[in-house]
Amino acid sequence: MVAPLDWGLGHTTRCIPIIKALQQNGCAVVVAGNAVQRQLLQQELTNVDYWHLDGYHIRYSKYWWWLPFELAKQIPKIVRTIVREHGWLQKQVVTHNIDLVISDNRFGLFSKKTHCVFITHQLTIKTPIATVEKWLRRINFWFIEQYDACWIPDSEQQPSLAGVLSHPPLLPRIPVVYLGLLSRFPAPPLPLPILYDYCFALSGPEPQRTLLENTILEQVANIPGRILLVRGLPNQPTTATVENNVTLVPHLSGQTLLLAFAQSRLVICRSGYTTVMELVTLQKKALLIPTPGQTEQAYLAQYLHELGWFVSVQQHQLNLSVHLPEALASVHTTTSLPVFNQTILPTCFNSLYQAS
Repeated sequence: MVAPLDWGLGHTTRCIPIIKALQQNGCAVVVAGNAVQRQLLQQELTNVDYWHLDGYHIRYSKYWWWLPFELAKQIPKIVRTIVREHGWLQKQVVTHNIDLVISDNRFGLFSKKTHCVFITHQLTIKTPIATVEKWLRRINFWFIEQYDACWIPDSEQQPSLAGVLSHPPLLPRIPVVYLGLLSRFPAPPLPLPILYDYCFALSGPEPQRTLLENTILEQVANIPGRILLVRGLPNQPTTATVENNVTLVPHLSGQTLLLAFAQSRLVICRSGYTTVMELVTLQKKALLIPTPGQTEQAYLAQYLHELGWFVSVQQHQLNLSVHLPEALASVHTTTSLPVFNQTILPTCFNSLYQAS
């Protein structure tokens, strides 16, 4: 059973290569998630069963400075969800004889009745206050250590893609395996012809997705060139509309989005970790715009900007006339980071045997 967190779609899409690797090794896979996750995965996978598992339903604030308070108010709901999903799993393990549970950042999906793995790149939860960051790490590690092993989608060597997020001073006291980058997009064998100058790929929670979309639509009329705007609305039909030089589409399936990225000069998107992994795999230049208030995305955008791998800008400072040429002129210097493939599965499974 593979169960990705519903906090954005990145947790879901990065599980795709793991599910495919499990299937190629003869495993029967069931995915636990909500309707949106199921709809997305059905476009990418075959021979997968689905069980409904409700998500965390995290709400975001319109104002980034209010986000910590908005999240704090939801802590009781998050705790209830963790308790509920833990009880749900105990029943499923017995009823369906599950051999392995792979939880992507869902804290309650551990059980002593079977092998359980926790996937995360976020061993360090970034906050502006060092004391709070250490306190959150202890809580994070307590949950992670209820599992048999921790799989990290990043390079074990430095410089890594996630920096201190995936390489804290101390690791959890369970076996840890660095998987390499998890990307549903294989790098094209040959360069593809360029169809778009700019591909805007929106994602993430509301209302910030809509706020960024509105900002882009206000400014994009002054930008010459061919533009594709993928709105990040997977529950809507993929019907494209064209307004002047801008093609708008609610959502693209994995292979279609791969082609859009590969055939664009520049990608403009959030600095979500899964998106960044896909960009690195494709070796694309990008302008990263972190979601306001998301400390992880803010850290990643700044960290990767300082490494010279991508250009980043804060949402409230976005000026397409300035930042698009800057990102296009940048030199993409991403080093060759290891990408996940099924040959690492024996190492992953050995970590479980070691734990047991």
